Amino acid sequence: MLCFDEAPVQPIGERRAPLTMRPGTPARKDCEYIRQGTCNVFVFVNPRRGWRHLAVTEHRTSADFAHQMRWLVDAGYPTAERIGVVLDNLSTHKPEALYETFPPEEGRRIVRKLEFHCTPTHGSWLNMAELEMSVLARQCLAQRVPDPSRTIYGPACSATIRTRCTSVSAVFSRPRRELNSSLL
Repeated sequence: MLCFDEAPVQPIGERRAPLTMRPGTPARKDCEYIRQGTCNVFVFVNPRRGWRHLAVTEHRTSADFAHQMRWLVDAGYPTAERIGVVLDNLSTHKPEALYETFPPEEGRRIVRKLEFHCTPTHGSWLNMAELEMSVLARQCLAQRVPDPSRTIYGPACSATIRTRCTSVSAVFSRPRRELNSSLL
């Protein structure tokens, strides 16, 4: 079972070079910035194996989603018969995107290997990829980032992601029978 999510990122560059830190004075950075457009970050997470995959694209379209799913089937898990994917209910996260992007036989080949599990409305926190995106945003993208692909694949962020390559253990605070009875 894999978790999948995406998030838009706005690359921001410096208008003026920041002043470096010196003894007795902190580093200084101008409040003005240069907006570098937008891009999209896709993330796959396998919570049990501690495996993560990140990809940066220029757009957030159904075709980009389809290409990510093809990468998953062909390169990420090429020997798997079926791949369960947990994702949210975004309008681009549909099997139809594969048929619109690729020839019918290619779209069908990919769809046959995928098993989509959508999180409920207001339940996206159940998707472990949401947690990964939160960590990525706080640790790698919190500063001004002129080029997210260089930042995400750069040494500092890659080291952060590599050191965090541990499995995810989801524990709910209430016992299951109490949780079930409260839903009735």
